[in-house]
Amino acid sequence: MLMLNRRTLLSAAALAAAGGGRAWAQDFPDRPIRLVLPYAPGGVVDYVGRVFAQGLSEPLRQSVVAENRPGAGGVVGTDYVAKSAPDGYVQLIMDPAIVINPSLQSRVPYDLFRDLRPVSILTSSPLVLVIGPDLPVRSVAEFVAYARANRGRLSYASAGTGTTPHLAGEMFGRITGCEPTHVPYRGIAAGFTDMMTGQVAFAFSSIAGARGLVNDGKLRALATTGAQRSAAFPDLPTMRESGMEDFVVDLWLALLVPAATPDRIVARMHAAAMGVIRRPETATSLERVGAEGRGSTSAEAATTLRQEFDTWRKLIADAKITV
Repeated sequence: MLMLNRRTLLSAAALAAAGGGRAWAQDFPDRPIRLVLPYAPGGVVDYVGRVFAQGLSEPLRQSVVAENRPGAGGVVGTDYVAKSAPDGYVQLIMDPAIVINPSLQSRVPYDLFRDLRPVSILTSSPLVLVIGPDLPVRSVAEFVAYARANRGRLSYASAGTGTTPHLAGEMFGRITGCEPTHVPYRGIAAGFTDMMTGQVAFAFSSIAGARGLVNDGKLRALATTGAQRSAAFPDLPTMRESGMEDFVVDLWLALLVPAATPDRIVARMHAAAMGVIRRPETATSLERVGAEGRGSTSAEAATTLRQEFDTWRKLIADAKITV
């Protein structure tokens, strides 16, 4: 009789533990969430991250606090989240640097695919190909012909080695064979100044960075780099439409959590994020920096990260790019 009661008690304890685990996930969140933005305040990741931090607070019925943790091109903040408890209370918003850094830097302190799990690709934002106003071309086809005729003599600007705009310029050079020279700047504004005076020929820029100068006629935009046309520049063709079928570059932003985060928490965050993306006010806020709501399943986001990792790893290795 004693043995039977003991087995009963043990079984009840096991069921209680399992039920407690389910309740823990179902009750999420019951305290504020920290949304890590691994760059200094003021950039696109910071801006979009704060849009989502504010938007997520309502459906989650908890404060979502944006927290800047800059350093090493996003590695410091990413590592912090990768090593956090997998309970959903520390999350990350990150750009393509998350798939570039492991190939660009000699050593990162985390394994992207082992230590982190994407919840969704939240937003998309193509780059825009801009040239100096005095360059004698009006289309991508004319620019490619001009670049090939001036092989090895053109230069392009970026905000730093290993950034997505830098790698886009390297991709353009390899596809066209024009062998341009990369000129990294501490900030792209200085690069734009040199483009306006003819010292640098072109750049692949974020829409947020270039739109004002394009609208003022100080730079000329030739195309955007997304799979579809950008709402920020609806009259501009994509690079694909301009004859460069394989040229698609997207400054997407992803929401990620530690890899062992329970499925129920990931599903809760995904549903909340999709609700934020669907709001008209979110679209208005994102348009200010040339971004658009995207939304994807966790599995689709994982596929995107793997594909982008492979693409940039090959380019970085072939071009022997290091920092």
